[in-house]
Amino acid sequence: MAISPPRPKGPPLNALRAFEAAARRGSFSAAADELCVTPGAVAQHVKSLEAWAGAPLFQRHAQGVEPTDLARTVLPGFVAAFDGLGEAVQQLRSHATPYQVRIAALPSIGQLWLSPQLPAIRRAAKSVSISITALEAPPNLKREQFDLSIFLEDQPAHAEVIEICRDVIFPVCAPEIAGRLETPLDLAAVTCLHDAAWSRDWPRWMAAAQPGAQVDTRGPVFSLYSLAVEEARNGAGVLIGHESLVRAHLESGALVAPFRTRVTLERKLVIGLARPLEEGSPLAGIVKALGA
Repeated sequence: MAISPPRPKGPPLNALRAFEAAARRGSFSAAADELCVTPGAVAQHVKSLEAWAGAPLFQRHAQGVEPTDLARTVLPGFVAAFDGLGEAVQQLRSHATPYQVRIAALPSIGQLWLSPQLPAIRRAAKSVSISITALEAPPNLKREQFDLSIFLEDQPAHAEVIEICRDVIFPVCAPEIAGRLETPLDLAAVTCLHDAAWSRDWPRWMAAAQPGAQVDTRGPVFSLYSLAVEEARNGAGVLIGHESLVRAHLESGALVAPFRTRVTLERKLVIGLARPLEEGSPLAGIVKALGA
């Protein structure tokens, strides 16, 4: 009579995924945000993995958690494994649905830079279905289900990156406000509009345009840059413009640049690719239509 003893079981995949994210991010909360679960769920998954391994993987403190030496030792293997799994899933999806392209973009880029180009993209890739998701931070293209991303980034982390342009900043406003501005010192007498994500842009520009000057540029803060642009168009105040995002408004005359000084930042508008472009592929057609 054949004997089939029970085989040892490995840990659940979700527990391994929770451990990898928590060890890589150094936080249960950050891992929970990435995995779209609660910190409590991450903690439970990690606890079950620690029980299976018979050793602690994190030191718990009042301020948070810290990976143990064991966790740091094995982490690179788990990162490579989940990157590889993500790439395999991407390959499966891209071959199964080659004419469905998923784009992730910063909301302001999606609204102000990408949206005006969509008609040209549809003409260039008539058989392609394009989906666009607005995200506040670039996705991990090795793991998340996007074909490309479009963001303003200081140090792009993607293996495949196409640089569109450097980020150039300068004040913009409605024509009626520009008539009241002769030098940067005149900004103290008008309302300065701010974007929450790029809070350092006003100080950077002022340091270049009027070194050493103490000009109060405090004013309303917007979490949506496109809304701040609309308010600038409406005459609500002066906003730091990002050349690639306000170019259409400058060309139409809805916004003007009252000063000559422009500051070029290290930040770049880049297209991140989940995989290398193949000549003649639907994705290559879209990238070409974007001017890359």
